Amino acid sequence: MAVNNTLKRIHIFNIPIDILPDEAFDDTIRDLLADKGQHQIVFLSFDGLLKARRNNDFARAVAQASLVIPTSKRILSAARFLKLPVPVRYMPFTFVIKLLGTLEKYKKTLYLAGMKPAPIQVVSGNLRASFPGLSIVGRCAGYFKKDSEKDITLAIKKAAPSLLLCGNGIPGKNVWLYKNMKNFNAGLFLWCGECFEIFAGKKERISTEHWDGRMYWFFKALKKPWRIWKLFPFLEYLVLLLIEKIKH
Repeated sequence: MAVNNTLKRIHIFNIPIDILPDEAFDDTIRDLLADKGQHQIVFLSFDGLLKARRNNDFARAVAQASLVIPTSKRILSAARFLKLPVPVRYMPFTFVIKLLGTLEKYKKTLYLAGMKPAPIQVVSGNLRASFPGLSIVGRCAGYFKKDSEKDITLAIKKAAPSLLLCGNGIPGKNVWLYKNMKNFNAGLFLWCGECFEIFAGKKERISTEHWDGRMYWFFKALKKPWRIWKLFPFLEYLVLLLIEKIKH
């Protein structure tokens, strides 16, 4: 659960979602670090919202997370429709940049895990240049074999980073962090595959205007027209909203 007393948490379809205003960002991260606990941060997309309704490890990871940050406008629309406080939607890359800035401010440490050896080295170098006051205490490539996992988690535990930031190449993504939490020390834990791709120069950052614009998802659908099947989850979402509205 969220530990900051000023942080509000709502539930949509019984799924926790935190309201993290920009002005409370710094204090919230500082408080999470100060309590010496383990705190997973999860970016919750529209697909993730529906996935978290089911009985699976991802649902359990979301339920136990200290911060659940919405990335979908539909989550905000659901909150409005249900007359709940409306959370703040963050672009994952923007959130991570703010988080790294806060960690640098308080002289904290970072461990990177994910991607292949060459790209993760590029990511590490770029972050060192961008956040010189943030100490990177280790890194490991992803796509590792199962029998290497124990050594990797032990290395992370020994490094005891303030933030373990994971990207593509980590099996199970958020679920991997959730399941391995017992193997780590206190700190923050976050998976953001897209961020690593941008840090490595493999993917262009989406502009804020594009992210906030109504045409973003339209153009995304044009690039991948087979995603029309996502109409069915959207219909499920509408039915769930109506049921939730009737219940309340």
